[in-house]
Amino acid sequence: MSVTEAPPAPPAEPEEPRKLTLRKPSTRKRLVPYWLLLPGILWLVVFFALPLVYQASTSVQTGSLEQGFEVTWHFQTYVDALREYYPQFIRSLLYAGTATILCLLLGYPLAYLIAFKAGRWRNLVLVLVIAPFFTSFLIRTLAWKTILADGGAVVDVLNTLHVLDVTSWLGWTESNRVLATPMAVVCGLTYNFLPFMILPLYTSLERIDGRLHEAAGDLYATPATTFRKVTFPLSMPGVVSGTLLTFIPASGDYVNAELLGSTDTKMVGSVIQSQFLRVLDYPTAAALSFILMAIVLLAVTFYIRRSGTEDLV
Repeated sequence: MSVTEAPPAPPAEPEEPRKLTLRKPSTRKRLVPYWLLLPGILWLVVFFALPLVYQASTSVQTGSLEQGFEVTWHFQTYVDALREYYPQFIRSLLYAGTATILCLLLGYPLAYLIAFKAGRWRNLVLVLVIAPFFTSFLIRTLAWKTILADGGAVVDVLNTLHVLDVTSWLGWTESNRVLATPMAVVCGLTYNFLPFMILPLYTSLERIDGRLHEAAGDLYATPATTFRKVTFPLSMPGVVSGTLLTFIPASGDYVNAELLGSTDTKMVGSVIQSQFLRVLDYPTAAALSFILMAIVLLAVTFYIRRSGTEDLV
């Protein structure tokens, strides 16, 4: 090596990677979501949980309104209530199930037309769907007493078409009358709860990507096959939501049974209302309420498991 040549520089040591340190959020920031949830939790506790606990304690009491009620853990009230009023439970589930099926059969085509065919008229049709909510539930039900009145246009048309002959044979109407029959109660339930079926169905159908229908057509699928393989399976969340929103309130309804039915069409909601306000048998009324809640809860749980969908609208 010559004197003028400099010695080679030593190799540079590799730089150590910088360590990223994540700053933990402060305690105040971590508590923000819980503070936001607090009003809703308090609302549920005050207006749902506490009344539920109170009704549970009422159902195991004994006594009378004059002498007072006392918690004696009298569970025999549940057995007696179910034994005496089981026809009303069966009738309520039958009427609610029939109304739910009718709402689905009527609501699905309308929701389909709104989602895919309404075009610029979509908003107008949606307003018409929710228009019944602009009036009182009681007024809407009373209107059906006029629609189904004896000698009215509806009864005359059904008599002319001999529809009442078939429905009377099935036990849903009388030979020449609709009012104060099971059919009148189911008609009222169907009308009053139909919007609860249409809106979830429309929301679910509106989310479907139209390109899926085009892809099905490119694969030579007929419209019926496209509906069966694409549209209906993707709309199942709306079907489940709509049926639940219809069946649950319909099973506990008593307004339609009171105004459109008779003593032979009383639902369990009518019995609960009578026990609370007329008979003043609070333990029996509370027990009936819990039995109905348990039956509906079991039916809904089984239905959701069998529906095969985890996404609800």
